[in-house]
Amino acid sequence: MAAVGSVDVELLVIQWLQARLGSGIVVRDELDNSLLNELPTVQVERIAAGGDDGFRLDHALVDVDVYAANRGAAVALALQIRGLLLTQLPGSTTGGAVVGRVQTVAAPGARPYENTGLRRVGATYQIYSHPVS
Repeated sequence: MAAVGSVDVELLVIQWLQARLGSGIVVRDELDNSLLNELPTVQVERIAAGGDDGFRLDHALVDVDVYAANRGAAVALALQIRGLLLTQLPGSTTGGAVVGRVQTVAAPGARPYENTGLRRVGATYQIYSHPVS
């Protein structure tokens, strides 16, 4: 049996979202210098918080930031992602993991970004998962 913490939740969410959002949207963990040429972009990062049950269940906190050319597009994509995460990810088996529950910790909202050529909207989710046994 795989140990608690063995699921890469960040990679799981990136691959899962990319499959649902399609090739017109970039989903990644890190941004690079070509961000303005790759809009819309979704950045997924597990943050250093959350926990586990000491046995199998991981409670990951995951930030999801949407970068788009304008605020309306960023908000619309962030809301679409929220709907997908809350309604389709729970109960799924993907990337070697079973996702048991997803909840919103911080709903999508505007987040500052230094480049005025794009807009950033982000949210934070708690994702409960464990390795497939």
